[in-house]
Amino acid sequence: MSTKVTTMNVYLEPSDTRRLASLCGPFDDNIKQLERRLGVEIIHKNNQFTIVGLPRNALNANNLLKQLYIETQTVKGSTPDLAPEVVHLAIQEAIALEADSGVDDSGISIKTKRGIIKPRTPNQSTYMHNVARHDISFGIGPAGTGKTYLAVAAAVDAYERQEVRRILLTRPAVEAGEKLGFLPGDLSQKVDPYLRPLYDALFEMMGFEKVEKLIERSVIEVAPLAYMRGRTLNDAFIILDESQNTTVEQMKMFLTRIGFNSRAVITGDITQIDLPRHQKSGLRHAIEVLSEVPEISFNFFVAQDVVRHPVVARIVEAYESFEQKEQLEKAAKEKAYQDREQKKLLPAQNDQSA
Repeated sequence: MSTKVTTMNVYLEPSDTRRLASLCGPFDDNIKQLERRLGVEIIHKNNQFTIVGLPRNALNANNLLKQLYIETQTVKGSTPDLAPEVVHLAIQEAIALEADSGVDDSGISIKTKRGIIKPRTPNQSTYMHNVARHDISFGIGPAGTGKTYLAVAAAVDAYERQEVRRILLTRPAVEAGEKLGFLPGDLSQKVDPYLRPLYDALFEMMGFEKVEKLIERSVIEVAPLAYMRGRTLNDAFIILDESQNTTVEQMKMFLTRIGFNSRAVITGDITQIDLPRHQKSGLRHAIEVLSEVPEISFNFFVAQDVVRHPVVARIVEAYESFEQKEQLEKAAKEKAYQDREQKKLLPAQNDQSA
């Protein structure tokens, strides 16, 4: 790859003061984010932008400026503010495209009330392909990688294409490392806090009123995992979220509920298990037991797939690095202990042989 710095000029047309202000963001924050993430310098005056950097980085910045300027198009007389997360996602997608995964993501997009939802990284592309082609798909990885969001999008898409007759969303009601005590209210009010992320994704994609009507008609059902026992789920798209907090028995129970013309997506993060220490995670167990079943796909996400604030990816990487270091230190201590014990046995063995 060439290391020679290049200068590239781009003119954003049509020139519009409000759209340019939206593109740059308050105090040029969006431009600074592009510079920091892509390793370039961007100088701008009116609608002329000069990009200085390595050829590939400069080309990426050029393309992103044009793409983001399109995002600022006037809608019904108002120019939408270009939020920092929109800029981050666009950069994430551009960086991911450079890493050729061998997956053709053309045509992988889902149209919802919010707009077009499409994969931002190669692992997300593989995940969406597998969800569409397998009866059961696992999405495993750290927070912020889009596991649940893309699964809900796939469920909404399958329902609107009339591939399934209903959507069922479930998760185990396990407290995240703290005792909440008695929760007031009826059953729905007690379990809603655990299921709020699923509701939020649905409301964003389908709109509040439509979701409420579909819930009333039981077309969309959101329920704790314990309510799945004894049921057979046909013609449904089923999502089990936070599956790392299922027990082995719960996971087996859930997987055996799946009926004809149904698809299931199981998401979870094996680094955030909230079960008691003596209980094995159903997700960990399923990875060991089901990895060779052809109708089931396993999709693993990494820190580079995080599509939240950039610092989230660095937090995930820092925790992973720390845990690996701890494991190495533990292994070294165990080996040193075994060596000491072996040395203690040697004199006794020598005495016996004598």
